[in-house]
Amino acid sequence: MLEQISQSKVFGGWHKQYTHPSDVLDCTMRFAIYLPPDASDNHPVPVLYWLSGLTCTDENFMQKAGAFQKAAALGIAIVAPDTSPRGEGVPDDPQGAYDLGLGAGFYLNATQAPWNRHYQMYSYIVNELPSLIEKNFPVTSERSIAGHSMGGHGALTIGIKNPQRYRSISAFSPICHPVACPWGQKALKAYLGEDQALWQDYDATELLKQKGCALPILIDQGEMDPFLEEQLKPWDLLEVADHQHCELTYQSHPGYDHSYYFIQSFIESHLQFHALYLSGQPA
Repeated sequence: MLEQISQSKVFGGWHKQYTHPSDVLDCTMRFAIYLPPDASDNHPVPVLYWLSGLTCTDENFMQKAGAFQKAAALGIAIVAPDTSPRGEGVPDDPQGAYDLGLGAGFYLNATQAPWNRHYQMYSYIVNELPSLIEKNFPVTSERSIAGHSMGGHGALTIGIKNPQRYRSISAFSPICHPVACPWGQKALKAYLGEDQALWQDYDATELLKQKGCALPILIDQGEMDPFLEEQLKPWDLLEVADHQHCELTYQSHPGYDHSYYFIQSFIESHLQFHALYLSGQPA
């Protein structure tokens, strides 16, 4: 059952936060939704699912990205889930590190104890949450997916694996090749075990190599991002995308870093990109 915990009117629409019991994650989850002014039972609207990065919650994007004015004009709802399961009994990194455990679910289905009981974020994002949203809000089943950093990794991998469920994919500063970077190696080993063949199922570069991608992809990356070389590795993804002839647009921005100042600067172009495909009339 949904429990509303906040609401604020913004650009004629509504930003609302809810909690709900999750069967998939075996805990109480929180998400936020922005409904544009024209969303109603007589006029349901498409949805952009936004996946945030390490240490974030549903609040980071909704409070910092500056997306509501453009979403209101385009008639797109935005749903921002939390980045991991939470609550009493949900395991966290024993050393308290920021890149594993709470806030660091990596949008996968964990197979290893103690993570496997709760850390099923892939199934939550792909199935449980959209079902809940489409049952309780004036939205259609037309979906696109986007994210930042760890959430960009999630958007890319989920979109590539589920082209029938989404219209388009975009990412800011995504972790493009997690099997080859410290953040990814730490999380994938903990959540999935030692068999690195299993890691490839949650790696955008490896998935693109295996499957290609039927969906249009937009990626924006700041050239002053401190994580660019060691953690994000977009060039690995671009090399494979070029070989696979994927519809991928990569935009590199001098001077920009990894922060929400960067996202705020270019979020409108991402919303416009998704609107083209959610309308069924891509440019």
